[in-house]
Amino acid sequence: MGFTFACRLMLLVAAASMLGVSHANKDWGSPKSSYTGWGWGWGWGWNSTNKHPLNETQGPQKMIVGGSQNWHFGFNYSQWAFQNAPFYFNDTLVFKYDPPSNNTFPHSVYLFPDRWSYLNCNLKRAKMIANATQGDGDGFEFVLDKWSPFYFACGERNGIHCKAGGMKFMVVPLFRFHY
Repeated sequence: MGFTFACRLMLLVAAASMLGVSHANKDWGSPKSSYTGWGWGWGWGWNSTNKHPLNETQGPQKMIVGGSQNWHFGFNYSQWAFQNAPFYFNDTLVFKYDPPSNNTFPHSVYLFPDRWSYLNCNLKRAKMIANATQGDGDGFEFVLDKWSPFYFACGERNGIHCKAGGMKFMVVPLFRFHY
């Protein structure tokens, strides 16, 4: 009982602390803020890529994974995710990729259950969430609907696209606070 109570208490204190810090720093990087020069572009403060200050977006956003590059072999999606952070609860990721043909390799989208599987591109327990044809047209949409890490990768070619092709990334959505 003591351990469970202690864990719950620590989670409550951590959540209260995060809420307090986010409220105290609600204007970080915004144009109305007195802090200037915080535009690092990597997820804290004003981000020139996604054009919104930290934690002050108006509502859920739709983002195309890879931007204009879409979902393809040889692109560094971990870097893309880092540069486009933060991601928020209920944001939608759109995976766009060409359907398989004689001229293209097929792609898919897998969701890994844990960090170890993600780091090793181990598809044994991963779940396919979009097959090779679902990225065509408007693409496959995935809503970040819980507050936990999401580990994505292409599972084609037995994980080679994940291991050697840079087709993997992770996001941890934040809660969006409105003041």
